[in-house]
Amino acid sequence: MPAASESDLQLEIGHVLFIDIVGYSKLLIDEQRERIQELREIVRGTEQFRIAEAEAKLMRLPTGDGGALVFRTSPEAPVLCALEISKALKNHPELHVRMGIHSGPVNEVADLNEQMNMAGAGVNIAQRVMDCGDAGHILLSKRAAEDLGQYRQWQLQLHDLGECDVKHGGRLHVVNLYNGELGNPQVPAKFRQAVKKRRRALIAVLILCATAVGAGYYFFSQRLAFKAPDKSIAVLPFENLSHDPDNAYFAEGMQDEILARLSKIADLKVISRTSTQKYKSAPDNLREIARQLGVANILEGSVQKSGDAVRVNVQLINALNEAHLWGDIYDRKLTDIFAVESDIAKTIADTLQAKLTGAERQLIAAQPTSDTTAYELYLKGRLLWSKRGGENLRQAIAFYEQAIARDPNYALAYAAMAEAYVLLPFYAGTAQGEVFPKAKAAALKALQLDDKLAEAHTALAFLLCMDDLDMAGSISEFQRAIALNPNYATAHHWYGFGPLLALGRFEDAIAEGKRAIELDPLSPIINAALGQTLSIARRYDEAIAQLRKTLEIDPTFYYAHYSLGIALQLKGDMPGAITEYAKAQQLSDDLRVQVLLANIKALSGEKEAAVQMLAELEELSRHRYVRSYWRALLYLSLGKRDEAIRWLEKGVADHEGLEIAWIKVDPLLDPLRGDPRFEALVQKVVGAKPK
Repeated sequence: MPAASESDLQLEIGHVLFIDIVGYSKLLIDEQRERIQELREIVRGTEQFRIAEAEAKLMRLPTGDGGALVFRTSPEAPVLCALEISKALKNHPELHVRMGIHSGPVNEVADLNEQMNMAGAGVNIAQRVMDCGDAGHILLSKRAAEDLGQYRQWQLQLHDLGECDVKHGGRLHVVNLYNGELGNPQVPAKFRQAVKKRRRALIAVLILCATAVGAGYYFFSQRLAFKAPDKSIAVLPFENLSHDPDNAYFAEGMQDEILARLSKIADLKVISRTSTQKYKSAPDNLREIARQLGVANILEGSVQKSGDAVRVNVQLINALNEAHLWGDIYDRKLTDIFAVESDIAKTIADTLQAKLTGAERQLIAAQPTSDTTAYELYLKGRLLWSKRGGENLRQAIAFYEQAIARDPNYALAYAAMAEAYVLLPFYAGTAQGEVFPKAKAAALKALQLDDKLAEAHTALAFLLCMDDLDMAGSISEFQRAIALNPNYATAHHWYGFGPLLALGRFEDAIAEGKRAIELDPLSPIINAALGQTLSIARRYDEAIAQLRKTLEIDPTFYYAHYSLGIALQLKGDMPGAITEYAKAQQLSDDLRVQVLLANIKALSGEKEAAVQMLAELEELSRHRYVRSYWRALLYLSLGKRDEAIRWLEKGVADHEGLEIAWIKVDPLLDPLRGDPRFEALVQKVVGAKPK
């Protein structure tokens, strides 16, 4: 049989992960067999491997001391797989593995055993990239890194190494992938040797220049692949030095209040508190923390409170070179605490040369209350609010009520109360009709006292979207909130997730979601919300990847599991979706998860699941509010369109919340599109266009 010509080759782009065991040839035969078996089990156990294999979009190439995986899914697949492998290897210290990744042309060929295999430049280059590294390294070709670099969540994990000499006299541009937990941050030996070689050559030419060039090269190899803005800052948790551990809330509150004042400065990028809470004050790895958070500067400090006396010690550090930019110690009375917070914020702005408008100066100098006890009650409530959860939110509201009782003009406490009431239906299953009027009253009271509170405008904006179905009014309030506090991640999150998504303005909604992640990169809810936004925009592959990244931040976050289930269901992966719904059900008793699980079972042929769930909802409705949307979804899975539309009509009449606000764009409701009754409901919800 004649050989195939080049024109007969069926080339495609493969996303290749090449893996091998470092030091394999030095092992005994039995040890080699054991190590290969261990590595094989780890690789086969990764989620990316299972997904790609189930979809018949994976080829495997054994190589004796490792192997190559060729994914036909997305450029992120080999990277996500490599991170899973790196994580699993922590439990196998005897295995020393390196990995290389490249996206390039591959083609199927028959080997000597007449088995189909993969070959081509994509595979060869991935192996050469891997050869540039040492044990623990996950190296990428420049092309693969550029593909990932389009997404901000990857940018902080990519670290440019420059070019590496490879086989046949070639050179490859290589990027190192690592974060605070996975990968190997050390410069590979090949690059260190190259540095030494260049230094020797330069010394032979000109000794004085050699030192400068060598140092410059070292800095180049260590620099951030994507430099953070100079005017960017993260405020790490303040250390509580008080003798009373109950004063921990005060230390956390100080961090939160300083951050809140800084966030009002448009010329600064300020990371939200959610993303900084995992770090301790005065850490050893400032550079790595800065990379993870996407900032150039870090504020760390401590607080010591005794009676009405407070000592605050702060230091501003450039994390890229660990230079000490500014520091101070404040010994003040509790009554002066707002002046301390304001002075710290202003000094930081001046030090970072951030431009301040007159309005911003007023905002960061504001004294929200003259009652220090009310202030402490507010701090306790804010701490609980940040932790979410039904009971935490109820306790937070109780603290806000006490603060307001002491100072009826405490606008910030009213705004905080509004934000807490807004979240109760999501975390406590409280009927919206019970708490949304309270939320709106609190937001309006806050704005009556101080119309420059971004938090109050944000709460009111979300209520206008969910409760009033007033998209134009909601957009106006969100824009006002963001103008007042451009660094308020919650405002960007709810803006994209609320009216922009409801109106089908997908690009704008996704942009707001990504901006929220820039400001709060480690927030599980904000990351999951972007994934859900991508699902509703029918960008299922991106949604699935985003939600899997969210679960890397918090594997126990049930919301991300069921959102991933929805994305998989919409893409057609019913078994995968059922698995994710089941995981969410194990982690939470949220009724919507049970509804989604019954819905997909019915769609898969198990109609009795939806019938049984409808009966349970009917019984539950005698004791609590049950969303009409859930019943509509279940009737739709049974093919009962009339009943589905009837319950949606009730949901619209009740202004039932986000799920009804999304009626124009919700993919789960696609079977109803084109029905005049359904289209009339869509017009009721989003018919009024924003001006």
